[in-house]
Amino acid sequence: MAVTPADERRRVGLRRMRLLALSLLLLAAVAFLATLRLDDHGVWGYVNTGAEAAMVGALADWFAVTALFRHPMGLPVPHTAIIPKRKNEIGRNLQEFVTENFLTEEIARERLAAAHVSRRIGLWLGVAQHRRRVLTEVVRVARAGLGRLDEDEVRRLVEDFLVPRLVREPVSPIAGALLEGVVEESTHHGLVDLGLEQLHDWLRENPGTYSEVLTTRAPWWTPPWLDERVIGWTYDQVLTWLREIRRDPRHPARLALDDLLRTLAHDLQHDPAVMERAESLKERLLTHPQAAETAVGLWRSFRASLETAMDDGDSYFHRRGTSCSSTSASTWSTTRSGRGSWKPVSGRRSRSSSTPTAASWPRSSR
Repeated sequence: MAVTPADERRRVGLRRMRLLALSLLLLAAVAFLATLRLDDHGVWGYVNTGAEAAMVGALADWFAVTALFRHPMGLPVPHTAIIPKRKNEIGRNLQEFVTENFLTEEIARERLAAAHVSRRIGLWLGVAQHRRRVLTEVVRVARAGLGRLDEDEVRRLVEDFLVPRLVREPVSPIAGALLEGVVEESTHHGLVDLGLEQLHDWLRENPGTYSEVLTTRAPWWTPPWLDERVIGWTYDQVLTWLREIRRDPRHPARLALDDLLRTLAHDLQHDPAVMERAESLKERLLTHPQAAETAVGLWRSFRASLETAMDDGDSYFHRRGTSCSSTSASTWSTTRSGRGSWKPVSGRRSRSSSTPTAASWPRSSR
């Protein structure tokens, strides 16, 4: 290891203190020898005795400190060089002492309960200025993290890790179980409503495009006026049909879509033919040369959107961060610290208390 300027300063200070201690020892020795043959019943007797005691104490301290680290003067005196010989045992004893007296479950819980950590954090976050400071630091750290991830690293991560791993891992059972849960929880209804709304609005705003597409598919022998009548009628019927599906949650088209998704979810988990086709499709998509570029493009768009949101103080990012910090401040500031219900993973202890659990925390509305 290279010697730093701080190490050199400490070394100079050590040499200075050793020189001072040796000088004081020599001074005590000179005083002792100078007063050795003087009258020991007067003042010189006290000086002689004090100098003698100073030498004995200095030599004893030197021996005691030196004996900890090495043999004094190189002599193999018993019970010296204690630390080099017994450093492993000393380390184990120190570990046991700290663990048994400072890091026990009871002491740690009592210390944390007495510190009222959650309440202090809640009170601190209760100040608007502190919440803004936290959000500012989060934005700063997020920006630093985004700045360290360039597109080449994302591309290497996708090509060298994600794509080979996904190609090896079967995803059809997972996709089937996920789709089954989505259908059972009716989570897809919001996406269906959004799709129907967008399709209805597009058709209503682009009747010319609809008419042009169907006109190219009309037979050559039908007269134009008949084509216009048929296309106009089908256009009205499609708009009416989309409005009915949007209004009726139990519309046959919705029920048919749910049945189709349930069948697909079941086949993805249990039908070998469907599972094989799904895995083949997954492999073709992931091994396509454009897959990595698509992932990089998605990352680029995500990073740009996130940076834009962090720069805009009125964006959803800032509003959501302020809302979460306010909710946390309100929850933590009213939490009672104490011996609450806490159950270790090992299941050895269980206590009853009013400490709120994660299930009882308030959830902010989306």
